[in-house]
Amino acid sequence: MSRSTPAARVTAEAPRAFPTQSWIDVAVIGVLSLLGILGLETSFGDYNFLLAGLGGLLVGTAVAIIGFRLRLGVLTAVLAGILAYFLLGTPFTMPAQGLLVVLPSLESTAGLALGAVFGWADIVTLGTPVEAPYYMPVLPYFAAWLVALVSTMLASRWLPGRRRTVWRTSLLLIGPVLLYLAGILMGTDEAYYAALRGVAFAVIALVWIGWRRSGSGLAAASAASIGGAADAPRVDRVGSGRLLRRKLLGTVTLVVGAVLVGSLAGAALTPPPDNRFVLRDEIEPPFDPLQFASPLAGFRMYTKTLADTPLFTVEGLEAGDLLRLASMDSYDGKLWNVAGSSGSSGPGGSGSFRLVGRTIPEPVLATSVQNAEVTLTATGYDDVWLPGIGYPHTVDFDDADSRALAENLRYNASSGTAVFTSGVQPGYEYTIDAELQQTYRDEDLEGVPVAQLTLPTVQNIPDVVVAKADEYVGTTETPIDQLRAIEQALKTQGFLSHGLASDGAPSRAGHGADRIDELFTRSQMLGDQEQYASAMALMARSLNYPARVVMGFAPEVPEGSASVEVTGTNVTAWVEVAFEGIGWIPFFPTPDQTDVPQDQTPKPKTEPQPQVRQPPRADNEADDLLTAVEIDDSTEDEQDQGFELPAWAWAVIFGAGIPLLAFFGPLLVIAALKARRRRRRRTLGAGDRRVAGAWEELTDGYGELGFEVPARLSRRQIAEQLDAQSAAQPAGTRTALLDPPAAPTAGPPNIGLSALARSVDRAVFNGQAVDDAAVTRHWTEALASLAAVRASAGWARRLVARFRIRSTRSPRTGRPNRRGKA
Repeated sequence: MSRSTPAARVTAEAPRAFPTQSWIDVAVIGVLSLLGILGLETSFGDYNFLLAGLGGLLVGTAVAIIGFRLRLGVLTAVLAGILAYFLLGTPFTMPAQGLLVVLPSLESTAGLALGAVFGWADIVTLGTPVEAPYYMPVLPYFAAWLVALVSTMLASRWLPGRRRTVWRTSLLLIGPVLLYLAGILMGTDEAYYAALRGVAFAVIALVWIGWRRSGSGLAAASAASIGGAADAPRVDRVGSGRLLRRKLLGTVTLVVGAVLVGSLAGAALTPPPDNRFVLRDEIEPPFDPLQFASPLAGFRMYTKTLADTPLFTVEGLEAGDLLRLASMDSYDGKLWNVAGSSGSSGPGGSGSFRLVGRTIPEPVLATSVQNAEVTLTATGYDDVWLPGIGYPHTVDFDDADSRALAENLRYNASSGTAVFTSGVQPGYEYTIDAELQQTYRDEDLEGVPVAQLTLPTVQNIPDVVVAKADEYVGTTETPIDQLRAIEQALKTQGFLSHGLASDGAPSRAGHGADRIDELFTRSQMLGDQEQYASAMALMARSLNYPARVVMGFAPEVPEGSASVEVTGTNVTAWVEVAFEGIGWIPFFPTPDQTDVPQDQTPKPKTEPQPQVRQPPRADNEADDLLTAVEIDDSTEDEQDQGFELPAWAWAVIFGAGIPLLAFFGPLLVIAALKARRRRRRRTLGAGDRRVAGAWEELTDGYGELGFEVPARLSRRQIAEQLDAQSAAQPAGTRTALLDPPAAPTAGPPNIGLSALARSVDRAVFNGQAVDDAAVTRHWTEALASLAAVRASAGWARRLVARFRIRSTRSPRTGRPNRRGKA
């Protein structure tokens, strides 16, 4: 075979061209993927997710195209895509966490990993709009990156070498279709332009499959209609023009039909929002309030144990403002409690807590009168229930400790109650911007019915409660009049007592059925907010009114004071009843009177009893009552103390370990595979086979460095091709092997590739046994030649070569050459 001309030489540096048809495929895949990503708009609320999705499409597509042009293997291209995912993802997803916005930091690198793994579970349990955790935009970025990388690699590496049938082309639609379904399942009841996006997706996909079904047919028709018979010898100009017109007419008919059928079918078959199937409605939120004790059960702890303990300070509070702690609408005869996450059957239920970000969802039923902004700083408060005011719009954590745990905030929009699952700790500071429920006069509520809400059923209501409710209501008819009658009766007929030593009469704690029964059956009603609020709520529920008990704080705000300190004595409880179109109206049934009338019933006189002399006590009786006890002087902290890494060390390990593992992990795996390949070639088989293995190792090394190693050629022809490619490199980069020095150098001899190829052929084909010395000599020469060409290559080519692993192909068959013969 003659030596190749310089014009036909393919240098190792020249990238191969991306297939022309694949550009169209990549563009269609990108448009369809974008239509699928848009379905997440209802979950995120704004368009920050769209920037992340576009970034994922760009990164995944660019890596796949560059990998094809640089002739990277599939494994190497995937590893390069993973590296680009971490290096380029910060500005698209978490610019606030990046270094100078665009550079990855430890926090953003960790977020890119966490979002790809945990974002799928978080998005279906988060309250919308999704703003926390901070890594949530990683979800559309990761999904778009994965679809773009895989689809572009299929379009450029797999499809061009095969006949374009419908099913082969349709395989490229799997990724965009999965993105579209994810936008539906992870969205909300309100779809984002469902009909328009669905019709556009179907039209683009069908037209693309139809026109790209056969790459040759359309190209021939177009060429014949434009260039004449000379350009398309098998298709006459008239026939090709007719074929092109029929294709255009069919396309227009398909588009018009799809739009009409899609619009009509979408209008008729699209389910109403209440019947849409979305995962967030099927998956139970992870927070269950029943894991914690009822807030109302600890009411007396505030009035007794924490009476003088500063719980938190509040700035921005005005006179008359109430701080809400928890709203309870479930009663089982023992406790008023927040309904469990599985027992909150209606929109007004109190048990459905969703993870939220800085922005809080709008309340289900409320009429706002004004906005209020308060800042709370915890001092002695350490519970999971987060004190707040009104119905918050935003919650901003101001100190570093609470800001780091902001993703633990859960909120119930219907009850206006928030919880901090990790617990509010002393020192936490947060600012709430909220809207306050408008107050109404009784005259304004005369003709207003109560709201039709489905609340958890109350159980074990004492009969005396039902009877007293009927007695207090009397002849009143409207809901507001009946509720005011109950409130007024409890307020005027009862007396206030917290059960303290300073109170005039004892008052038992609790609000179970027995305690509420005792409240009405004693000669005087006696209790505090815990009992009176519980009793009124049970009376309202016995009349089928949607009522709940609210526990919170009512601090006294001095005039002109910028902040107020809240202590346990400020704890209170009240009742709220929902009115249609109005909201939850508060009622305060606890009396102000504390002077309880003394019972005038004379106490029985006691008669003295005769004294009886007791026997003397045994001397050893006191000793028998004593038991030796071993006292452990070590503290709990000393017993639990162990070696723990600081938080910054974990951040460094986690943040830097991911990109280092993504880079060096595959590098070590590929190096191990190459070492195993070299060892098998050098040690297994007869001598001629091991000599052939030296040539295979040499050509694989050239291929990994980016040289074009031709197939179906003899060793001598391959050597000539590689010599030609090396000769075409710029001056100064030729290897010592191709341009040997004038003076001999120490070490193993360097010979040209052609001479090495002839030597290998002689050893393989002469029919004589090849001894170990000849095997060692051929391997030494092959490795020396490969080391020389590596040394002349640039550092970038050497780095890429480390991530590539090439398998020698037989020159005649293209299959692995297991016999080592050319």
